[in-house]
Amino acid sequence: MDAALLLRMTSGEAKLALRASSSLVVSPRSCFQSRKVCFLRPFIPIRPFSNDVSGSAVKRRARGPVMAAKKTAEGGKQEDGKYKHTVDLPKTTFGMRANAVVREPEIQKLWEENQVWKRVVDSNTGGSYILHDGPPYANGDLHMGHALNKILKDIINRYKLLQNYKVHFVPGWDCHGLPIELKVLQSMDQEARKELTPLKLRKKAAQFAKATVKNQMNSFKRYGVWADWNNPYLTLSPEYEAAQIEVFGQMVMRGYIYRGRKPVHWSPSSRTALAEAELEYPEGHTSKSIYAIFRIASAPPDSNSLLEEFLPNLYLAIWTTTPWTIPANAAVAVNPELEYAVAEVHFQEETSKSPGSGNVKLGSVLATREKKLLVIIAMDLVSSLESKWGAKLSVKKSFPGSLLENCRYAHPVNGTECPVVLGGAYITTESGTGLVHTAPGHGQEDYTTGLKYGLPILSPVDDDGKFTEEAGRFSGLNVLGDGNAAVVSYLDEASLLLVEEPYKHKYPYDWRTKKPTIFRATEQWFASVDGFRQAAMDAITKVTWIPAPSVNRIISMTSSRSDWCISRQRTWGVPIPVFYHVHSKEPLINADTISHIKAIISDKGSDAWWYMTTEELLPEKYHRNAADYQKGTDTMDVWFDSGSSWAAVLEKRHGLNNPADLYLEGTDQHRGWFQSSLLTSVATKGKAPYSCVITHGFVLDEKGMKMSKSLGNVVDPNMVIVGGKNSKESPGYGADVLRLWVSSVDYTTDVLIGPQILRQISEMYRKLRGTLRFLLSNLHDWKPENAVCYDDLPKLDKHALFQLENIVSTIKDCYENYQFNKIFQVIQRFAIVDLSNFYFDIAKDRLYVGGSTSFTRRSCQTVLAAHLLSIVKVIAPILPHLAEDVWQNLPFNHITEGGSVAKFVFELKWPVVNEKWLALPAEQVDFWRIILELRSEVNKVLENARTGKFIGSSLEAKVQLHAADTSTASRLQDMVMAKNEADALHLIFITSQVEILSSLSDEIIASTPYHGCYNDQEAGQLWIGVSRADGTKCERCWNYSPHVGSFAGHPTLCVRCYGVVDSQPLPVAAGAV
Repeated sequence: MDAALLLRMTSGEAKLALRASSSLVVSPRSCFQSRKVCFLRPFIPIRPFSNDVSGSAVKRRARGPVMAAKKTAEGGKQEDGKYKHTVDLPKTTFGMRANAVVREPEIQKLWEENQVWKRVVDSNTGGSYILHDGPPYANGDLHMGHALNKILKDIINRYKLLQNYKVHFVPGWDCHGLPIELKVLQSMDQEARKELTPLKLRKKAAQFAKATVKNQMNSFKRYGVWADWNNPYLTLSPEYEAAQIEVFGQMVMRGYIYRGRKPVHWSPSSRTALAEAELEYPEGHTSKSIYAIFRIASAPPDSNSLLEEFLPNLYLAIWTTTPWTIPANAAVAVNPELEYAVAEVHFQEETSKSPGSGNVKLGSVLATREKKLLVIIAMDLVSSLESKWGAKLSVKKSFPGSLLENCRYAHPVNGTECPVVLGGAYITTESGTGLVHTAPGHGQEDYTTGLKYGLPILSPVDDDGKFTEEAGRFSGLNVLGDGNAAVVSYLDEASLLLVEEPYKHKYPYDWRTKKPTIFRATEQWFASVDGFRQAAMDAITKVTWIPAPSVNRIISMTSSRSDWCISRQRTWGVPIPVFYHVHSKEPLINADTISHIKAIISDKGSDAWWYMTTEELLPEKYHRNAADYQKGTDTMDVWFDSGSSWAAVLEKRHGLNNPADLYLEGTDQHRGWFQSSLLTSVATKGKAPYSCVITHGFVLDEKGMKMSKSLGNVVDPNMVIVGGKNSKESPGYGADVLRLWVSSVDYTTDVLIGPQILRQISEMYRKLRGTLRFLLSNLHDWKPENAVCYDDLPKLDKHALFQLENIVSTIKDCYENYQFNKIFQVIQRFAIVDLSNFYFDIAKDRLYVGGSTSFTRRSCQTVLAAHLLSIVKVIAPILPHLAEDVWQNLPFNHITEGGSVAKFVFELKWPVVNEKWLALPAEQVDFWRIILELRSEVNKVLENARTGKFIGSSLEAKVQLHAADTSTASRLQDMVMAKNEADALHLIFITSQVEILSSLSDEIIASTPYHGCYNDQEAGQLWIGVSRADGTKCERCWNYSPHVGSFAGHPTLCVRCYGVVDSQPLPVAAGAV
């Protein structure tokens, strides 16, 4: 270079020229890769979600090499130019379009063929991590709730893999129970059903379950879920069933299992008992409620003539929503703490018009008004009952409820005398009359009260929900239909009905058939929760519950639950291993019989219970008396099946242990799998089977409505991934977009999904992919040994690494706390917005035109490589296909800590905290904050100048700054004259020049048509002015410089570009992207 020319240049320009024309020998890559652990992490606040990743600044920043790179990246033809061979345009094989429908299966095949999951688990050296899978039901296709659940689990497992854990995830399926049995029966015609034996049904049910497991497994794999797919657990497998029998046996031996006749939830539509977890309570159920009267036959013997003066016209007034239970009435219960009254009913002239709404129907008692009527009711309800009945009630006497005990009344149907008894706190004055019709065979509180008084447990209802002959005149009628109506009609005809009206309330339905259930006393097997309730409550307190308030739900449900009915009257399930004496019906069940059955089932499966004889099933010492016994026909509740998974999986599989680190399921599992697992484990092991429990909400449509085929608002996860027949209406987004959606929602509440939401998520995915593509394409010639040592990096690059390290630390904290939606926000803001709008925007100049081997380009590539490696690691748990796609297109080899080349992204480990990167002095951090904010204000003034057609692109401008604070002015001047080109203020502003004014006169302000200001508490006030750049535009970089035209051989180049071109005289063809 001409020495005289260099002398005529400014000192800053000369330095830039010399740096551009030299090839710097950089420090070894060890400088770049050295990282140390730091436990103090500055927090980077998360800014709100923004769709704007470019802003208006994109227009003003358009310039030659940048636009050429963009055009080339979009597949356009490069324009011919004298210096195009000197520009380092981005190159990569990584496509902008994901083509996920094709590419993701290719990546999954790559993982499977290379057994990546297994090799990573085997090579990890940390401790074990066990997320125990709650088994989905094997009775149909997967829905969006399944996708949310399994993807959440996979995100956690993949993160733990990067944290060097040996992750164990055994997928499971619940394969027994009524839903599968019903599916089999529905597939058969009536003739085939008649020939169906228990064994044939079980065979068909097993085939159906296994086929469903295969289909669901393929869907889970397509979601990108990693698991031990070759060794899942199925509740129908012999080894699982044997472990379940073992749990049952241990509970028997501890005295927690008993057989009794007591009311249980019974489903007439399924013909079986149900557990609380098998019920649902749909909105809008309406029952036929009645107010009825029972005639008092005699007062309590020791009541001192409490009621004699009112006989024989005195009645007990009751209210019930289940009139069909009145034939089983055994008593009327009162609350001893309440005040009761004898009230005379005065019929009003307008009685028929007074009560309730048009749906209220008066009974014969009120309608005919033929006799004097006195009723006993709760004193607090006198006023409300006057309104309800449309009659005047005059109180004749009052007394505490305790005095009514042992009063006798005539049964409303059969006329036998029944007692008044004292109930508990369940008798209130919130509704009804304060007196409760008590049928111990049809209600839990009634049953408890009945035991206290030795009342008969009547339940004249059969398995189909029809009255038996024991119900007399009502025999054969359906209790939920014509039987209910017949009881009401009978009471009316007997002048015992006051009012009939519809009553809306929550009522239990069979969750499978979607039909109402009843409470019915039957002989069932129960687990006595009272025997270990306190131990279960204590175990709950030792578990971490996420979200924290969910502990209240499990506490409430465990503390208040009744004994667990574990027997079912179905064929497809694990048998309750009990034998009954043919004559006495006494059960035979002990350690010997249970152990013998367990061994048989372990070897032959539970089908053996149906095809083996009683003698074969009994231990040898009972063979002589085998004819005296018959095997039971009940099967176990499916919640006992899945609730035993800790025993069948955690305690039986190699590498697993009890308790698991984590259970993760929907919030409904507080009364389902979480609770059944807790109860069986506490009853037999004295501890919970999990250390931590996470619950998620339900998936709703975009409007917050429950998904329903009838509403047409169902979002099918498979359709989201592969798309529908109409690609415009139902595009295939791929699994990663679905996974990104999962990470974006606050799963601790109900979450929304729909076409609009998916489009927004897809757009974010596209932009993130663009960010990664930028990183890959600008590292096409990168080699790790070219990394610039941290101490030699420009200040801008050090600040970029400081930000990166904080982001990685923040994301790690979010993973550790399972706050994936915050990770979504951080990635969206940092990787898509902040990097693209600031660092990438500035970096393009030195990447494209700074010179292939220049220090500034190498320092920038050092930072880009660090960002690529970190970003691909932190997104890998959420977007594994994208991360792997990036890795397979990596233009350089990355050596792991073990010294081998990482062939797959999950062979990496989570970034280790780099203490040096975090050690950026606080004053520098704050100064870069000021620079970023100042840049934003400068951009506004530049945009105004562009809009006013004063300039075209920002490179046509010179920015003038005046700082009132001398310290700020000095620091800004240092940046203008930066020793390192990357820190030059005009490159940060993407303008051709920046001038720091020592003073600001009115003349300068008046002569500057576009100006603004920036105020900061630390930096003071800064005036910003924009004028036309000095000099001529450089043909190669489009920057303006007074020295363009100074080089005879290259008259259209600036000093920097001349230095670059002069150092690489031979043309180098730029490759296509």
